[in-house]
Amino acid sequence: MIARSARAALGVPIAARGLPPHTQLIKAYATSKRGPKRIVYLLAVEDGDMFLLFYRGKNDAIGQNASMTNPAFRAALDKYLALLEADIADGNIEELLASD
Repeated sequence: MIARSARAALGVPIAARGLPPHTQLIKAYATSKRGPKRIVYLLAVEDGDMFLLFYRGKNDAIGQNASMTNPAFRAALDKYLALLEADIADGNIEELLASD
């Protein structure tokens, strides 16, 4: 399900400041057996790579309002961006190819 939703055209941009250069946040919506989900990706605009940052239930503190106005979202975003940066630096990235 996550690989199928990993297309920028299927998501909604999230206005955000303080992101790495040439990136954008993309929010996608999904439904699972356990209910509605919010998925947030970091899109590297120049090469089209997308990095999964959040897969949250619609009703938790972050998924309920996946925007920069939500302090819980902003704090988690800062944390996950730092973790992503460390993973990229360490080469600890698993590439998934989106199927058509």
